[in-house]
Amino acid sequence: MELTGAAALVTGAGSGLGAATARALAQAGAQVVGMDLNATGLDHAILGDVASETDVTAALDAASALGPLRLVVNCAGIAPAARVVGRNGAHDLALFERALRVNLLGTFNVLRLAAARMQALDATQPDGERGLVVNTASIAAEDGQVGQCAYAASKAGVIGLTLPAARELARSGIRVVTIAPGLFETPMLSGLPEAAQAAIRALPPFPARLGRPEEFAAMVLAICANPLLNGTTLRLDSALRLPP
Repeated sequence: MELTGAAALVTGAGSGLGAATARALAQAGAQVVGMDLNATGLDHAILGDVASETDVTAALDAASALGPLRLVVNCAGIAPAARVVGRNGAHDLALFERALRVNLLGTFNVLRLAAARMQALDATQPDGERGLVVNTASIAAEDGQVGQCAYAASKAGVIGLTLPAARELARSGIRVVTIAPGLFETPMLSGLPEAAQAAIRALPPFPARLGRPEEFAAMVLAICANPLLNGTTLRLDSALRLPP
C-alpha cells in the first residue's frame, strides 16, 4: 500500500501505541487524523468515543477530507482488572460491559464504517487494493491472566472477527489484519506500582525487555507494505506466554 497522499485514521492516538503509529504514518507520507478521548498534542485531532457512530463518522469525515481513506488503525482500548469473584463479591457487570464496549464493539464500529467508505475508492494497482484496517488485540486473548476476564474476552473477540471480516471484504480489495502485542512501554504500564512493573519487565524471553511503541508502529508499516498479510493475527511479544 502506498501511503504518500493517502489518508489514515488512528484511534487511541493520544498516547502509547496509537501515538507512535500516528507519528510513523505521518513520517511515511500519510495524512493522519488521530482520534482519542484526549487529543492533546495531536496535529489533526478528533475527540470522540470509538463506540459512538456519530463520533467515528466525524473522525472519518475529517480523514477523508485530507485524501482517500486507505488505512485505519484501531488502537483505542482499556484494560480493567477484576476477578470473577473478588473480595467485594462478584465481578462488576458494568465494568465487563465497558471493556467489551470500548475494545470490541468500538473496534468493530470503526471497522464497519471505515470499510463502507473504502469500498467506494478507486482500486490501486497491481492487486486492486482499496484499503486496510489494522486492529489491536493482545496476547491476553490467548493466555489471559487472573483478573483479566473482561480484557481477555474483549481482545479474543477482536481476533475472532479478523478472518471473517477479511474474507467478506476481500471482494472489495480491503484487508483486515490484527496485531496482538505483548508487554509494551505505555502509560497503562507506568500507572502500576513499582513492584508490579519490575515483575512485568522480567517476563519477556528475548529480547528480554518490554516492547517500544515505535516497534508496534513499525509492524503497522510492515503490514501496509506486504499485501499478502490479510485475515491473520500477528503476535508481537518476544516469545512471551503470560503466566497465570
